[in-house]
Amino acid sequence: MFKTALRNVLSHKGRLLMTMLAVVLGTAFVAGTLVFSDSVSTALKNSLSHNYDKVSVRVENTAAGNDRRAEDNNSGAKPLTDATLRQIQALPGTASAVGTVGGFAGISDPNGNLIGGRGDTQGSNWSPGADGTDSRYPMAQGAGPTSSTQVAIDQRTAQKNGFKVGDSVRIAANGPVMQLTVSGLFTSDDPKLSSGGSLVLFDTATAQKLYTAPGQYGWIDALAKPGTSQVALEQQVGQVVPHSGNVTLHTGAQLTADAKQQVEDGSSSMKTALLFFAGIALFVGIFLISNTFTMLIAQRTRELALMRALGASRKQVRRSVLFEALVVGFTASVVGLGAGIGIGAGLKAWAGSGGNIPSGGLTVTPSTALITIAVGTVVTALAALFPALRASRVPPVAAMSSNDQPVSQKSLIVRNTIGFVLTGLGVAVVLMGVSQGGSSGRMPVALGAMLVMLGVFVLTPLLSRPIIAATGPLFRRLFGVSGTLAKQNAIRNPRRTAATASALTIGVTLITALTVIGTSITHAITQQVTSNMKADYAVSMQMGFPVSPSLVSDLRTAKGVTASSVIDSQYVKLGDETLSVSGVDANSFDQLIAPDLTSGTTDALKQGQLLIDADQAKSRHLQVGSSVPVSYPNGTQGSLTVGGVYPKSDLLGPAMLSEQALAGHTTAPFNQVVLIRSDGGATSANEQALRDATGLNPLVKVQSQQQMVDQFSSIISMMLTILYALLGMAVLIAILGVVNTLAMSVFERKRELGMLRAVGLDKRGVKRMVRLESVVIAVFGAGMGVAIGSFLAWAANGLLKSDLAGLSTVLPWGRLALFIALGATVGLLAALWPARRAARLDILGAIKTD
Repeated sequence: MFKTALRNVLSHKGRLLMTMLAVVLGTAFVAGTLVFSDSVSTALKNSLSHNYDKVSVRVENTAAGNDRRAEDNNSGAKPLTDATLRQIQALPGTASAVGTVGGFAGISDPNGNLIGGRGDTQGSNWSPGADGTDSRYPMAQGAGPTSSTQVAIDQRTAQKNGFKVGDSVRIAANGPVMQLTVSGLFTSDDPKLSSGGSLVLFDTATAQKLYTAPGQYGWIDALAKPGTSQVALEQQVGQVVPHSGNVTLHTGAQLTADAKQQVEDGSSSMKTALLFFAGIALFVGIFLISNTFTMLIAQRTRELALMRALGASRKQVRRSVLFEALVVGFTASVVGLGAGIGIGAGLKAWAGSGGNIPSGGLTVTPSTALITIAVGTVVTALAALFPALRASRVPPVAAMSSNDQPVSQKSLIVRNTIGFVLTGLGVAVVLMGVSQGGSSGRMPVALGAMLVMLGVFVLTPLLSRPIIAATGPLFRRLFGVSGTLAKQNAIRNPRRTAATASALTIGVTLITALTVIGTSITHAITQQVTSNMKADYAVSMQMGFPVSPSLVSDLRTAKGVTASSVIDSQYVKLGDETLSVSGVDANSFDQLIAPDLTSGTTDALKQGQLLIDADQAKSRHLQVGSSVPVSYPNGTQGSLTVGGVYPKSDLLGPAMLSEQALAGHTTAPFNQVVLIRSDGGATSANEQALRDATGLNPLVKVQSQQQMVDQFSSIISMMLTILYALLGMAVLIAILGVVNTLAMSVFERKRELGMLRAVGLDKRGVKRMVRLESVVIAVFGAGMGVAIGSFLAWAANGLLKSDLAGLSTVLPWGRLALFIALGATVGLLAALWPARRAARLDILGAIKTD
């Protein structure tokens, strides 16, 4: 039987080509993901190992860093000083020790924009030894900084942005922007640099002034002498460093292990996300594989019956079909593995060309090969399981008939019943999750969505007949006999139509859901900005830093500014719960913000009263006139009267007080944003005046309302583009499914096609009939996908309402229509080859009888 199965694969290799191609694409996606993620992980781990080569023990002051000085810490934190460094250097096990300070340091491009704009845009200190060099940062050109007017830049960043030794650059860390001279370009094993980050070096005194305090360090790295272990040196260092909760000790081995674990965690997250989309592609492939084997079994009923008549048992027939599937799956998976290795190599080369990952070789592990081949083989076998069972159940005598055996009405009734139950249960669970909202509703919605999709797929044969039949009059009027025949062919075998359309439905469902969610979020943000803001500009800092009081003062006095207000975020205890309260300028509030109060008035701010959003008011049982006890950040206590209630707004926060009411009750301001109204509105001249007031600081963002909306829209568009690309493989496999089904259908119906030609249907009519049949199936699948995807997006938006104020489901009708139109185009293109093949059938050869 196994020899027979192998011969069958070889004799039907043309009809199995699309099936093999689907498995190749799916497994290539899996293998490419594994190879790329493993290669990136290995390269980062190797880079980390080099980075800690000269660190035996690290002593770190966790209280030091940006906007936080060790001597100001309320917890009694003790700093690491020059005296601490000298003590560590004098230990018997220490070969060398170096003190480091560091934090964020942004580099400005010639237009005043932040280079990179990421958290790994760092600054540190150049700490030369007796030989005048710092072994951590070998100089490729020039020399290290020796004064507060100089800075060294990592060579990668310099080459990317055209900086040379002697150039003047603008750097922003803590405080005003600094105009410095590039003293040198250095190299480093720091994986942050090889992953797209940047690093600038100041002289130690300047770095301490920026990040800690004069004579203080963020951490000290000690290198052990030969013969001294890292653990032994750690014990020695522990005896001389300050004993405080903010001071931690780690060996180089611990640092390396922790960093590698972070890389592993990040790599696993990326791998899981990519494998999710690979899984979707393989799931879509299941429909193609199952359809192919179903049609092959139907075409080989006589052959299988003869095998049964000669003594083959049901089990042997079933095993024979499954063995064919295993051969197809294994062969395609091996090819997919090779293609995946190529994809992984291409992705790594592409990422490496942009300087986003460290250099290194390609990592292809045995587990990658085993997983890829196992997944492809098992998926193919599972997809062929039901066709194999169906083949084993056909009696020999019945199979000897020249006609295909129709599916029993009973099986369709059972299938439809199951579909209705799954769909109804799924809708109920989704509605329950949406009513719960928030994090508690996520699991019910996810489970319900899966049940709805599964139920609709089960019901697709039932749905296909009335929906496709409804197109009959239109097709008959537009395309005549060919249109009528195309419609009848599409509904004649509803199971086949369902299996072909379902593959396309999955891809369109996900694309539609993502598109509707993205459109809804963009609309909600736009509404918040345009309806709640009267201000022309919002000025904030990159990386979430607060706007300094001096910068606020400069902005308020900038040319053209007519009104301004900070939004100072402070955590205040109202009653028994802590709440973020926004401090605003009560005098200019009405000129800058329009909160659309549901009760009360904004004048209450001038009276020192509290404005609170509707959700908070409801949960705390507050209304206008209510009094609530308050504990301020500096420990003072009192009570506040509610003066107004407004709809929830992410811009305004959950509650608002005037700056005057907060004055004297906070330890320090945390100005998230400065709202500004300018004479003449948002103009290029007013924007330039504000940028000039910031000193062209690359950390400062000056945005008009439209720029804020455009920035968020571009982020959503970029995310959707990436997700569309990841779903592209699933859509491609779905297209192959349409091609495959039509091609095999043409072979299966060659007698029918021959009869149509014999009674007068010309080649053009045959081509049109096949193409229209494909278009009908594709449009049906795309339409189902749009409907299901819109429903799932509505459910997801119901959960996101608690996180994004004003979120409602907005259907982008133009895009949804485009998806259906693209579905029709896909159907038309997929039918080109099958239609041509159908038109070329020999009439006499097709209608002859045995």
